Amino acid sequence: MDTAVFSESYAEARGKFLAAAEAAGLDVEQHTHPLLGRDGEALALDVVRDGPHGADSVLLVSSACHGIEGFAGSAVQTALLGDAAWRALLREHGVAVLYLHALNPYGFSWGRRTTQENVDLNRNFRDFHAPAPANPLYDAIAHWLVPPTWPPSPEVNAALAGFIAEHGFAAMQAAVTGGQYAHPEGLFYGGADPTWSHVALRHVLQEHGRRCTRLAWIDLHTGLGPTGVGERIWAGRDDAVALRRAKAWWGTRVTSIYDGSSSAALLTGLMWNVAYEECSQAEYTGIALEFGTVPLMQTLEALRAEQWLENHPEADDRRRAQIKRALREAFYVDTPAWKLAVLQQSAAVVRQAVAGLSG
Repeated sequence: MDTAVFSESYAEARGKFLAAAEAAGLDVEQHTHPLLGRDGEALALDVVRDGPHGADSVLLVSSACHGIEGFAGSAVQTALLGDAAWRALLREHGVAVLYLHALNPYGFSWGRRTTQENVDLNRNFRDFHAPAPANPLYDAIAHWLVPPTWPPSPEVNAALAGFIAEHGFAAMQAAVTGGQYAHPEGLFYGGADPTWSHVALRHVLQEHGRRCTRLAWIDLHTGLGPTGVGERIWAGRDDAVALRRAKAWWGTRVTSIYDGSSSAALLTGLMWNVAYEECSQAEYTGIALEFGTVPLMQTLEALRAEQWLENHPEADDRRRAQIKRALREAFYVDTPAWKLAVLQQSAAVVRQAVAGLSG
């Protein structure tokens, strides 16, 4: 496999994806973002469908839900568009694949995990007419997670260490990453309204997902787990029947946030909710394919620092460059071995999805 499908920026990644779609003779549906990218480039959620609009089985392959995680996902999508054997397999089984390139193009371009609203897109799919989910443990440590100065003071470090000693690391991870709706300048903020990316995704599924009877979704992520290992995390409701189906497709290694087997904590406002809401006629089966990068504490430190930076635009250029570099390294391992592992495992997982949809 050719790792040249990886890119060093959103603009480069988008260019490669669009070129691959053109080479494959496929149309691109562009949902243009209202803002520009870091280098003044246009931003968009680009949608490419390979297969008939009336297909009974549809596979979604999406990237950059968490902006900066898009380096891996975009490369996988570009590689698949150029894989003649893969495209022949789709035709053989009558499966249509829908590539959603850069769900959060703003975060991808600007080197952020969040949207322009500082929202974690994968915590933004909740009922906004109902009271926001509470996260009292996050509330208790919010001022330590994103302190007024960076690096944190010894007192802040001691306070967080004390919290972990009292509640345990798993409780700390759940408090921080589970999603919170009370601190808009904090981490893993789920938002007070649907984001631009949220609305654009709904429009795509309304257009492309309401005619199928079976819908599969592979959402590509990075940042959790052992380096280069793609964890297959069930991305759906706490449904034993559906989870068994996912394990039949992708193997018994499929993990779940509901039984504690996943490296991810129990989360709120998850993006896959939209599949049930917009494509209720279809039998849904989905996973988040999560590729490990660096140890979790290193990732959390990078996220804390980057959020501090976002809250302090007056920070000097040297510190800004250091913090941005650390965040990128937390979600993108720029080595041939890691890139090859991402491509190989993703190629296997999408083929398993086609077999499952055809079974």
